Amino acid sequence: MDQSRQQINSKNTVEPHVLIFPIPFQGPVNCALKLAELLCLSGIHVTFLNTEHIHRPLLRHTQVQSRFNRYPNFRFQTIPDGVEHEKPVSGDRFMEVMAAVDEVTKPLFREMMVSGRLSRKSERPVTVMIPDAYFSFAVDIGIEASIPVICLETISPCCLWTSYLNFPTLVEAGDVPFKGNDLDWLITSVPGTEHIIRRRDLASFCRLNDLSNPVIELVFKEAHTVPQAQGLILNTFEKLDGLILPHMRKLVPNIYTIGPLHTLHKTQLTANPTAPPSQETIFSNSVWKEDRTCMSWLDEHDPKTVIYVSIGSLATMTVEQLVEIWYGVVNSGKPFLWVRRPGSITGEYEESRVPSELLERTKEIGCIVEWAPQEDVLAHQAIGGFLTHSGWNSTIESIANGVPMVCWPYFVDQQVNSRFVGEVWKMGVDIKDTCDRFIVEKAVRDIMDSKENVFTQSTNTWATLAKESITKTGSSSINLGRLIDHILALSSTGP
Repeated sequence: MDQSRQQINSKNTVEPHVLIFPIPFQGPVNCALKLAELLCLSGIHVTFLNTEHIHRPLLRHTQVQSRFNRYPNFRFQTIPDGVEHEKPVSGDRFMEVMAAVDEVTKPLFREMMVSGRLSRKSERPVTVMIPDAYFSFAVDIGIEASIPVICLETISPCCLWTSYLNFPTLVEAGDVPFKGNDLDWLITSVPGTEHIIRRRDLASFCRLNDLSNPVIELVFKEAHTVPQAQGLILNTFEKLDGLILPHMRKLVPNIYTIGPLHTLHKTQLTANPTAPPSQETIFSNSVWKEDRTCMSWLDEHDPKTVIYVSIGSLATMTVEQLVEIWYGVVNSGKPFLWVRRPGSITGEYEESRVPSELLERTKEIGCIVEWAPQEDVLAHQAIGGFLTHSGWNSTIESIANGVPMVCWPYFVDQQVNSRFVGEVWKMGVDIKDTCDRFIVEKAVRDIMDSKENVFTQSTNTWATLAKESITKTGSSSINLGRLIDHILALSSTGP
């Protein structure tokens, strides 16, 4: 800890104590845990608040409890959420979970922060709250309780800017709701992306016609509350989102770009002499049981020959879509590692009804698992491409490892991410709004064969810039230091 931080600490009447509160889904919890450990390494006390629904599988499938027991300045807390499902839900039940949180969790959280065990009146009060930006109610409660709030955003900055913070602008300009059926209509009302974003590239909720839809109401609230927070943490690096960050900072001046978060976390953990010793070599924050047998399967393949297929922790596909993608991947002739999460295929799927040619070819060149250690998979030398749903964690992990992408987005930020991958970063092929075996086959061949050299140049460039950002003098490392200083300063000033 540098001298300035020591001086801030010495003035503190209350010890810095951060509350981290992610939305209850795999990706956001994974990011939030990495941020929590980075703050623990700096000596800040951290309380990590999970809803009960997501905390149960996290404890069941990881060593996260024993890992964080190494930090005397860390503790888990849980809060009821009214969600009865034993397993994590898919994206089609996203609003069901959020409605339960609004009804059950929100009033309990308010009591906890205003007058309860984490309030200013408690023995160890929270001095700074870091909720997921989607929890707009947490910003309101922070203002009510006189607790500074810094939002953590785990979707992409390009989506946050185009489809959330500018959603009122889109409505005012008449761009949303859509008039007519032309999805290739260019959206010119968002500063910085006037020549890039078409209707089909806006976040999925922009296709809704009813502005009173509960999803739209959440978006309006987030657009209103994020600028009221004392800061905003983004999982990106300065050069990756240089197109939009200058515009975003006019609305939210205190932005901390600390990505790629997974590589910054790993680097800081390795380099920090104060990090407690650990016997573990595998660090998982997964709410699904990881099947690591796929890593030895990858070891058997030559560099950059395998296509990795995964639609993440929330996306789903129909049986018809599964078969089309399956044929496309098999017909590309590339060995493939495919993650098929339980519950990710909707409808009546029976393997006995799958064409025998697909099953036979899969036995020859494929490996299918229910869940994989994705960070390790994307870092493996055998991976030459990634057929992805374009979730932000998956996208930035792919960027950091220089892996070109075939983008088949599902919902929320994924439509925007896939456009940026294809049009801005030139790191892959965007096949949104299609599901055809010939398109899939061509896209896989493009990134791994016919246009491999073009994509390799772009992916190598971005991977190098990502690595530079997390060096000691890189922008993300510097911004992490700024974030820690800001937390200490907010903690020392009191309400």
